[in-house]
This record gives sequence, C-alpha cells and structure tokens, in this order.
Amino acid sequence: MYISKSSSVVLLVSFLCLVVLPVKSSNGCGYDACNLGDPNKLNVHIVPHTHDDVGWLKTVDQYYYGARNNIQHAGVQYILDSVIHSLEENPDRRFIYVEIAFFWRWWNQQTNDTRSKVKNFVNQGRLEFISGGWCMNDEASTHYNSIIDQHSLGAEFLRDQFGECARPKIGWQIDPFGHSREQASLFAQMGFDGLFFGRADYQDIDRRTQTKTRELIWKASANLDRRSWLFTGVLPNGYSPPGSFCYDIFCDDPPIMDDPRLHDYNVPERVETFIKAAHDEASSYATNHIIMTMGSDFQYENANQWFKNLDKLMKYVNAQQTNGSDVNVFYSTPSCYLYALNKVGRTWTSKTDDFFPYAHHPRGFWTGYFTSRPALKRYERLSNNILQVTRQLNAFSKTNLRGSIFPLNEAMGIAQHHDAVSGTEKQEVAFDYAMRLSQGIDVAVDVINKAYDKILPLDSKTPPSAPQFLCQLANISECLPIEGQDR
Repeated sequence: MYISKSSSVVLLVSFLCLVVLPVKSSNGCGYDACNLGDPNKLNVHIVPHTHDDVGWLKTVDQYYYGARNNIQHAGVQYILDSVIHSLEENPDRRFIYVEIAFFWRWWNQQTNDTRSKVKNFVNQGRLEFISGGWCMNDEASTHYNSIIDQHSLGAEFLRDQFGECARPKIGWQIDPFGHSREQASLFAQMGFDGLFFGRADYQDIDRRTQTKTRELIWKASANLDRRSWLFTGVLPNGYSPPGSFCYDIFCDDPPIMDDPRLHDYNVPERVETFIKAAHDEASSYATNHIIMTMGSDFQYENANQWFKNLDKLMKYVNAQQTNGSDVNVFYSTPSCYLYALNKVGRTWTSKTDDFFPYAHHPRGFWTGYFTSRPALKRYERLSNNILQVTRQLNAFSKTNLRGSIFPLNEAMGIAQHHDAVSGTEKQEVAFDYAMRLSQGIDVAVDVINKAYDKILPLDSKTPPSAPQFLCQLANISECLPIEGQDR
C-alpha cells in the first residue's frame, strides 16, 4: 500500500525556486566547499556523523559526561574531543554535528586554541552543523512555537560563535518516529534547502524503493504554496552504515587489513563488498549520487578507528576505477549531497501529506507516544506559556534580564527532544526533564517580579507591587512559596 495521497511530477524549476544555490563564501564553506564527484560515475557521498540523544535511557548530563555507563555506554564530550583531533589528521575528512545542547556545553569548556581549530574546520566546510537546533525535536507532540524557539536557541549560538559559515542549511530528522508536514513547512520558512530523515512507514519505503522515489519535493502547506516546498530524502539504512562497514568501537565488523603479508588480508573482499553495497543502494535512487551515513547512536568516541578505516576504504575502492569500476567514493555532507542532486538537473515527484503514522512492521505502529506521559506533555506546554510571558514582560519593562530567562529557554529546548516530550524516555529521565523545567520556571518568576516592579507603579509615590508567586503544585492544593504567610 502506498501511503502518500499525492504524487506528481515537479519541474526542476520548482527545486531551484526553493534552493537558492550556492551560498558563496570567501572562506570556502557552504556549497563552495563541496566535492560534486564525477558525472560519469556512481558517486558515493560518505557522511560521518553521530546521533546523540539529548536524554533517553540516561539524562542529558549523564550522556554528556559518560556517567552511568552500566545503562548505556555514551560520553558525548569524548566524542567531540576525538572527532576534532581526527579532523586535524587529514584535511579530506569531514564530520557533521546536530545537537547544539551538547555542543554548547562542550564549547564552553574548550581552550582558545581548540576553539580556533574548530572555527577553522567550520570555515573550511569540514565540520558542518546540520539542523542546528538545541535538539532533534519530536514532530508529533511538539508545538510549532517551541520548535521555532529551540531552533532559534541553537542558531543564535552558532551565529554568535561562528558566523555565516555555521548557518544550517539542511534539516536532519533521522530518528523521530514519523514526520509532520508542518515540520517541513517550518524548515522551508527557516530558509533550509532540504530535509533528510531515516524513519518512514515500511510500506511507504518499500513502494518508494521500487519506484526510485525516496527523494521528492514535499509541498508542506497549501496556504504558503512554494514558500513551503522542501526537497526531502529518505535515507538508506535508517541512519546507520551499510552492513559490515561499521567501524565504531562497539561494532564487530572487520577492519581494513591492508598488509598483503597478513593471513587475514581482506582488501579485495572489502572492496568487492562495498562496491556491491553501493550498486545495491543506487538501484533504489534516481541519480548517480548516493549517500552513505557512517555512524549511529553515540558513535565516534574513538573517531580515529572510524576515520582510519574509512580513509583506507575510499583509497582502495577508488583504485579499482583503473580496472573499470564506476564507483567514486569521497567524504561529503548532507548539504553537498543535496547540492550534487541539484546539479544533476532532474525532475522529482511530490508529496503533500504527513509521514504519519510510522510503522516498522505490520504490528509495529508508533502511535502510543502521541499520548504517553500526559503529565510531562502538559507541563511542557505550561512551561512554554510561562516562557513566552516572561519574554514579553522582560522586553516591555526593559529590565534587560534576558540572560536570566536562559535556564527556562534551555530546559524547553531540551524538552522538545524526540525522546523527551514524546514520552519515550525512562522514568528517571522524565523526572529530570520535569525538574529542569521547574528550575527554569523558578528563575523566570524572579524576572516576572522585577518586570512588575518597573511597570506597575504609576509614579514614584506608588507603593511597590506585591511579589507574584507561581504555585506549581496547585493541582494538589499546595503552594510552597507562600506557606506560612498571612493571606
């Protein structure tokens, strides 16, 4: 069964109206930094990446520091340390990063020397920020207001620290459990050029694989017309590497053993297997460009192991071109892959509805999370209301306490994660999300009171306004801030 309700041919001009290419930069970032491959070969865009959940089985703090590894081995600070070191080793290497909630923490702990290196990588297009939100937000249980806010929080950090070269151009929603056309519309309105994701209904993927329509133009809003059109691609293998080519410390796939004296010398077999995997993937896509995601959840803690094997793999695969191979493999990014597709100059099918509900097999529908953890879902909405009120009062009263709003802003950004407000996290992690919101609200209330002190008095003789209290436990008739006071 084909899930989409509309599929029609869109002229190339539609894609060009949406994607204003290229972004020029004197530093060589953006589309200027792209390798477009060989027009006469099958070009394989290798995209090294890590998917770092902003909370799931562990809290966001535990994931960053590598705590509680008995639950899940993951330490984001070590991933970023390792990746930056590996990028120094080879100027051809590239890496993308998504979750700014983690990168912001890491950045604040770095020396000026490390920051300078990272800025150079960004300016060279070798480290690219994709999506650029505080998290990779859920698309079913989130509100558009909070989606915009969490992307604004990440984008503002990237702009302030790195400038234009860090401006995200691509949406990267590889793990959320289904996809909303409103999300695509928001990305288009944010100025994004495309969107890639990993999860879609198994029947939809089967149909698109057979018809080579895994890449399309998503017409996300009838009201906005072309302003909401967004090039969209369904990634191969979810967001994991092709079979037997995972080089992470937690993978058991064979490394490239390239010393001919070895009894286990495996270059011919590895090259043959990779070339077959490339042709198999190409049979599902419409152009001579394909993308291979090299990474997965919390991978690249030992980035050298990944990059050393990928360097060898690309070297030996490309060497086969002298023997007639048509496979050309190189490091790339989602932005460069999109640019290459744009340059091919073909037409694309279109879609107007959601990629909901998501099912990965006939009895595996991901719909329960639409209503799971209702208390957290409501608390997140309440927190957003308070955040908006606090912002407006701060601006109207000119109290200049924007920095004091950050704790609630950050907590809300984290809460949009696809394992947060969705309710798919462990209970301990759900408690942590709620505690962050509560602490952020406590600080926001102080901003509200300071704003009232400025705007409520009519003149200098007017008595100060009475302090305002927010009773967060009113549902159980308890108001801690005013206990013991006369009322």
